[in-house]
Amino acid sequence: MTYWLYILHCNNDTYYTGYTTDLLRRYREHQIGSAKCKYTRSFKPRSMVQCWPFDDKSLVLRLECKIKALSRAHKEHLIAEPSQLIVLIRELTAARLSKC
Repeated sequence: MTYWLYILHCNNDTYYTGYTTDLLRRYREHQIGSAKCKYTRSFKPRSMVQCWPFDDKSLVLRLECKIKALSRAHKEHLIAEPSQLIVLIRELTAARLSKC
């Protein structure tokens, strides 16, 4: 199964990060303000600014949490340079290994 990690740019000029298995369906839910989409019900997405596919749900959930904690500047850097996601993956992997 493919899990999509994505970042939306919302109409209040913030970034929303989420994950899904069906990117198009989920984006439509954000656009219409589905009850499942609490934040974007109030702040509709202007656009999807970045997305990445994964086959590891655990990794996607950890990345989602990590991205949500980033500063706006770091999120903008990640959007402009999507290959920088590998840095976050390495940080998560190193943190996980150090807990063993």
